Amino acid sequence: MNIIECNIPGPLIIEPKVFGDERGFFLETWNNAAFAQAGLNLQFVQDNHSRSKKGVLRGMHFQNPEPQGKLVRVVRGAVYDVAVDLRRSSPTFGKWTGVTLSAENKRMFWVPEGFAHGFLTLEDDTDFLYKCTAPYAPQNEASLAWDDPAVGIEWPLGDIQPQISAKDAAGLSLDKVQAFA
Repeated sequence: MNIIECNIPGPLIIEPKVFGDERGFFLETWNNAAFAQAGLNLQFVQDNHSRSKKGVLRGMHFQNPEPQGKLVRVVRGAVYDVAVDLRRSSPTFGKWTGVTLSAENKRMFWVPEGFAHGFLTLEDDTDFLYKCTAPYAPQNEASLAWDDPAVGIEWPLGDIQPQISAKDAAGLSLDKVQAFA
């Protein structure tokens, strides 16, 4: 697999080896030994799957305490996926990085603990899968405002009016979130 560092330390773009022929393709989406050899010693406790219409924006979610690391991928459709550094001690606190994930490019995105995470669906019926390092704890979940000008995420909205849940519409600004140490 090919691991690509992002513009901020922590999140990684992972390009798996894809073996294909006229019948289709095969790829490993998780291999504990291969990921450990690449420096990612991860233990996952939960797998999740969401499906969304084009223009759905989910995020920017995080849990504090009990943060989750997430290994995310798309198996149908496409998303613009974003991570925001919420570690106050980090020199990149409040900075973001984004990547397009699609069924076509088969990329994965590692979002470590201490980051807010969210995505915008770019196609209808997008299936988004993710593995988590900690279980979902609704009592610890929070949302960073997806459109906080202090963060300045450049969502590829074009003429899309994003569909946002009430919970995500109530996301907090960077100066109001309970950030990590």
